[in-house]
Amino acid sequence: MNHRILIFAGSTREQSFNRRLARVAAQVARGAGAEATVLELADYDIPMYQADLEARGTPADVLRLKQVMDEHPAWIICSPEYNGSYTGLMKNTLDWASSPVAGHPVWSDGNRPFGGKVVGLLSASNGALGGLRSLNQLMPLLVNLGCWLAPRQFALARAASAFDDAGQLADPAQRDQVRAVVEQVLWATARLHGPAQ
Repeated sequence: MNHRILIFAGSTREQSFNRRLARVAAQVARGAGAEATVLELADYDIPMYQADLEARGTPADVLRLKQVMDEHPAWIICSPEYNGSYTGLMKNTLDWASSPVAGHPVWSDGNRPFGGKVVGLLSASNGALGGLRSLNQLMPLLVNLGCWLAPRQFALARAASAFDDAGQLADPAQRDQVRAVVEQVLWATARLHGPAQ
């Protein structure tokens, strides 16, 4: 069984650069022999996190999100940059996914689904830095949640002109940068979680 890797972007925008980058990363991961799942946050009906709402019962789609995150030992997160940081959607997703469900046989464990996950970070922006500032903000949040972060990262600058008509990165050097992140995540996953999961 090949390693399972979950790939998602902190955007639901139809023409999102980061959703496009997530699809490129998934193709690269499959080419490296991994079983890649692209998670679309638009497919999950998740409200803004609020403790009183949670006390009335964790939404079903939050439990579904926790499950799919838990099933993959490796993740690639493609983070847009809003005002020099990650998106509200990204923060809300992580807040819900990390909140324990009192009394639940699985999700009362505050370490799941984050503890020990191997995470690679990508970003895409039409600016010169490629969303790099969002990654700098996201890193300490993920470390606090118990994730192991791959040292390699890639921020795709000038994203509006980076993709060809087939959705691929036109510049082979940029595709190589994505591959380097994906391969490092898979390498670390094999060492932290065994030969294949």
